[in-house]
Amino acid sequence: MSKLLKGSIDLNKINESVVFKGAKGAKYIYVDIWINEDADNYGNHAGIKQSTNDGESFKSHYIGNAKKSFGWADVVENEKPSESKPLPF
Repeated sequence: MSKLLKGSIDLNKINESVVFKGAKGAKYIYVDIWINEDADNYGNHAGIKQSTNDGESFKSHYIGNAKKSFGWADVVENEKPSESKPLPF
C-alpha cells in the first residue's frame, strides 16, 4: 500500500552553493526526509533537510516539513482521498 506525506519547502532556506545540474540542465538538490513516529506541536510527522556530501563531512540543514495525508493507519478516515470518478467526456 502506498503512503503519502504532504509538505512544503522554504525556498529561502535552500543553500544555492550545492545546487547541481542534471544531464539536461535541470537543477537539483539532495534532501533527507525524516519520518517521526509522533507528530510535533504543529502536526508534522516529517522533517525535510537539504543535504550535501562535502568530502568526509556530512552536512544538512532544515528546509521544510510534512504531514501524513493518507495510507497511514493512524490517519482519520475522512482525511483519505475519495475514489476518483470517471470524467463525463
